[in-house]
Amino acid sequence: MKSDVIRTEVLVVGGGTGGTAAAIQAARQGAQTLLVSEFAWLGGMLTAAGVAAPDGNELLAWQTGLWGAFLRELHHRQAGGLNHAWVSFFTYEPKVGAAIFADWVAALPNLHWVSGQTPQEVLRQGDRVVGVRFEELTVHAQITVDGTELGDLLALGDVPYRWGWENRAAFDEPSAPGSLTDPQDPLYSLVQAYPVQSPTWVVLLQDYGKGQQAPAIAPTSAYDPSQFEGAWSGYGEATFLTYGQLPQQQYMLNWPQKGNDYGEDLNRLMQGKAAQEEWAQAAIAHSQNFAHFIQTNLGDRYGLAEQAFPQLTNTVGGGAFALHPYYRESRRVIGLKTVTEQDLLPQVGGQVAALPVNAQGAVSAIAIGNYPNDHHYPGFKMPLTSKSMRWGGRWTGTPFAVPYEALIPATVDGLLVCEKNISVSHIANGATRLQPIVLGLGQAAGMAAALCIQHICQPRELSVRTLQSSLIQDAQAPAAVIPLFDSLPQHSDWCTQQQYYLQSPEHYPLNGYAHGHPHRRTNLSVSKQLPVSLATFQGILQFTQTGTAWQAHLQISEARRLNLVTLAPDMHQQISALKQNQSITVSGVLNGFAGWLQAVEIT
Repeated sequence: MKSDVIRTEVLVVGGGTGGTAAAIQAARQGAQTLLVSEFAWLGGMLTAAGVAAPDGNELLAWQTGLWGAFLRELHHRQAGGLNHAWVSFFTYEPKVGAAIFADWVAALPNLHWVSGQTPQEVLRQGDRVVGVRFEELTVHAQITVDGTELGDLLALGDVPYRWGWENRAAFDEPSAPGSLTDPQDPLYSLVQAYPVQSPTWVVLLQDYGKGQQAPAIAPTSAYDPSQFEGAWSGYGEATFLTYGQLPQQQYMLNWPQKGNDYGEDLNRLMQGKAAQEEWAQAAIAHSQNFAHFIQTNLGDRYGLAEQAFPQLTNTVGGGAFALHPYYRESRRVIGLKTVTEQDLLPQVGGQVAALPVNAQGAVSAIAIGNYPNDHHYPGFKMPLTSKSMRWGGRWTGTPFAVPYEALIPATVDGLLVCEKNISVSHIANGATRLQPIVLGLGQAAGMAAALCIQHICQPRELSVRTLQSSLIQDAQAPAAVIPLFDSLPQHSDWCTQQQYYLQSPEHYPLNGYAHGHPHRRTNLSVSKQLPVSLATFQGILQFTQTGTAWQAHLQISEARRLNLVTLAPDMHQQISALKQNQSITVSGVLNGFAGWLQAVEIT
């Protein structure tokens, strides 16, 4: 077969969440960029893998960079809005997200996208990656970015990586097992059953309507209903369904409790194409059986959402099933710095993690996240050191920053990583794997790749301060690198505050508030920029408060009560200052499925 030879400045392999972001940012920064993906949809977890209910980085202060731009575009494009589920503030049709990324790519004349290709060989000259050979083309590049779902370039290029667990001695992580081989260790059975976190093959259901009958969902020969019994125990049928409800009466099935997480013999993912396909067939059958179980037990009005994804002819997936699994973990590069659990936990007496500092004493933060550490192992509950907090009337995660060194292989040049394949421990991966932070990692990797072209240097030689300033001052999608609860991009001093804490990390506040507790208007101005409908309710405020943490309810009538939540720092502070049983009028965005009112204005 003839193989075309292409030369480019930046090559991004993998059209997932991180890879798509990396390609867009590198091209926007002026680099000649080639993006090569396996599937015809870009966006990975956010689109092709069907996780259209993203977790983490939900507060307004964290909605920056390409993640914030993606949310704003969703608000404008998604018919019916984004308020449909209780697991996320943002749910949408996967095809809408895919269209956004495709349009962003098409708008860049220096970004060329090739789909339907997978990497076959990594080209190296000594300790430097110089390109990749695919089925039908060979690409020579000055900088290559691995944005694959399973860190494929690491294995193909003989780049040192980790797969699976580390014991406590490796990084002294409080939640790590003491031993991986001692049957007396409390986590021994879990470690033996699951080398990595369980993936999920997402499937979408369609509600055909009351009194309507959907086409029957056939079970596979491996169907065993006992696998799913108790799936919605403790939640109820309606709450279970609205967990991942999407627009257009669709339901995302990405359910961990006796659901469609599938972790059988995960080492097959590392054992070549045939073993991977064997696992994939079993995983998609498991999700089909879960859908059959739901239809059988909750009603035949629920069928497969056959038009949710493109139909595939040469592999599993497509139709109602995601194009590929939602991988929560992959090969993880051994980088210049490994992010561990301690790097994500809040400092003593505070609610933010310490800023990462490199060997030269400079803050090296390039992307922010805040998700609680969350691991998926069917049948096991993993005890983890908490990094959760109550903010804005609901539980969220404490914020942290990822260092640039986690994107750079320790021993190989010409290569950056930007997916679940960053240099991170197995334990810490539970908080760094989420969609918004991976978009941020991709944006940082793409910016770094383009800057390396401009400065004629390798990633390890690039000034981290140059990278940070470029991210903060990006013309189209300025990205925060310092987590600050009360500092939003639309504030006039946002950029100044970001730069200040990069230069003076010793002044970074333990509570994460640059200005104390703000009273500046933020949420109303944001909501006016978005096509959202506001609802107004009058009622009695009832809440419990411990310190600055509170949970509030608006009692509208004897029979109706709404949870009062907010994503805006000024609303958080205003509600905190209200009194129990105070009569108030609240305007906000109503999510009837979640039972909450996202406050915009209170009088």
